[in-house]
Amino acid sequence: MNQSALIRPDWTPATIAMMVLGFVVFWPLGLAMLAYIIFGERLKSFKKDANDTVDGVFSSFKRGGRGRYRPSFGTGNVAFDDWRDAELARLDEERRKLDEMREQFDSYVRELRRAKDQDDFDRFMRERNAGGHGSVPGFPAN
Repeated sequence: MNQSALIRPDWTPATIAMMVLGFVVFWPLGLAMLAYIIFGERLKSFKKDANDTVDGVFSSFKRGGRGRYRPSFGTGNVAFDDWRDAELARLDEERRKLDEMREQFDSYVRELRRAKDQDDFDRFMRERNAGGHGSVPGFPAN
């Protein structure tokens, strides 16, 4: 690192003055300057580690995922990788079956509600027609 820089993560007169000025003007600026003075040397390694992690995640997307929850890398053990792929395929099939059953159940419940609503409506119409003059028991006639 260039040690002759005026603003560097170190206790120099310039950084101390900027920190004090930052606290006077707006306290988060002073706090940010203090953090830069204390942790500034670590920022390079933190940035490199963060970039490497993000690059690794996005490179797996470029290779194309093999499934919804499947990592796109192998362990190096072919037998384990084959077993894992078979288990993940089995779990995907189970998930598909559960999704189909959920859709069937939702359809069943919708049909039950429709039938109940139809029954309630039919009962209402019978009671309305039985009361004569368009009145409903419990409600005043118009």
